[in-house]
Parts: sequence; structure tokens; C-alpha cells
Amino acid sequence: MIITITGEPGSGKSTIGKKLAEKLNYERFYIGQIRRDAAKKMGMTLAEYNKYGETHPETDTEVDDYQKNLGEKRNNFIIEGRTSWFLIPHSIKLYITVDPLVGAQRVHKELQNENSRNEDNNLSTVEDLVRSHEKRMESDKLRYEKYYHKDCYDKNNFDFVIDTSNLTPDEVFQKTWTYIESKLQ
Repeated sequence: MIITITGEPGSGKSTIGKKLAEKLNYERFYIGQIRRDAAKKMGMTLAEYNKYGETHPETDTEVDDYQKNLGEKRNNFIIEGRTSWFLIPHSIKLYITVDPLVGAQRVHKELQNENSRNEDNNLSTVEDLVRSHEKRMESDKLRYEKYYHKDCYDKNNFDFVIDTSNLTPDEVFQKTWTYIESKLQ
């Protein structure tokens, strides 16, 4: 079984991905980190890299080919990425949503501890993060519509959608696990 996880910034995708990987004893792939590392290698923030990707499709196609190859050659893993659901169509597709303000508050709290996310440097307030996330989602939509004719934020593309705005991580995990467990039988 392959589980793909997509969603909005600050929704808890990584938290759920880690918990599911641990529960199932699956390897977890995090496309966001691969993109952040690629941006850093080019001396860019993730936002700059995404903007650059609007006219340089190789920033997406390289990592997308990697995902597609994983889906064709391997099984029993979890992968978090905006296009994973599309590139691995036989996966169980999860979408994690969150109120934009709640998502920004979560990311802001994480950035206060350590900015290892390679986010823009000028994100000192929650409001800055809300705007940054909006721009990021616009860039994602633009790129994936342009390259694949797909909207990575259209919830109709997914098997299971959960709004984490008013849930604890444990509540999100329990609801998600109940769904995944039904697919194991």
C-alpha cells in the first residue's frame, strides 16, 4: 500500500505522515524537504525557488519523475508532496486541510523554535506567513496547472479529506488511522 499526503501549509501533513509511517513501519518520503534542499543549493528560499519554477519546469519535473519512479518500483511507503497523488494514481490519497490563519500560527510557532524550513527571511509575524502561504499556493496551482493540467488543491481528487483546524494531532491521527485501517482489510 502506498499513501500519498497532500494539503495546505501548516495543516499537519508531516505530523500525520510521520505517525502513519511509524504505525505501519513504512518508509516516509518528504518532497517538501527535497525541494527546500534544492532551493538552498541554488541559494534561494523555497518561495524564490517556487517562483523560479514557474518558468523553469525542471524544478518540478525532476522531483516528480523521482516520485513517479518510486510509485512504479516500490510499495509500502508514505510520500508527502503536492503532486504525489497524481503521479502515483494507485495510492491511497489523503488531503489535509486547515484554516489559513491556524496553519500560519502553527508554522510561526515552529519557526520560533528553529527555521530549518528554508522559508522567506521576512516572516516575522503570523500575518506575514498567511501572505507567504497564499503566494506559495498560488505558485503551486499555477505550476501544476501549467505542467499537468491539475489543481493540487482540489479536494475532489482525494480519497480522504480531513480538516485539522480544531483537532489535536492525536485526534487527526485517530480519524486518519480509522480510514487507513479500513483499506487494510
